[in-house]
Amino acid sequence: MSTQPNTDLETFPNPNTERDYTIRIDTPEFTCLCPKTGQPDFATLTLEYVPNESCIELKSFKLYIWSYRDKGAFHEAVTNSILADLVKACEPRFMRLSAEFNVRGGVYTTVVAEHKDSNWEPSTPVQLP
Repeated sequence: MSTQPNTDLETFPNPNTERDYTIRIDTPEFTCLCPKTGQPDFATLTLEYVPNESCIELKSFKLYIWSYRDKGAFHEAVTNSILADLVKACEPRFMRLSAEFNVRGGVYTTVVAEHKDSNWEPSTPVQLP
């Protein structure tokens, strides 16, 4: 596998397809470029998903995220683009991507985008005493 930025997202078979469980991936070093100024935008990405048949392979995820370093994109567009690519790659039961961008000009931006498979119903959360 390459150690250069790459847009190929690899997957592997979900080892527990019979169960709903959540995978959470935190990426505190996401970088893209502001399409207006060309200056870097920094964000923490939090990916949460309930896999179906496949899971995202982490090294390919890191190289994919790295591929945005030199791309100009608005926060809303980049968040939705990443979510769309991840959904296409692994077809999860549910996926949420939160992008918390660092302050720029006194303004913080957080973009949250979600996907839910139309055939999936989440289980009722367990409330412990």
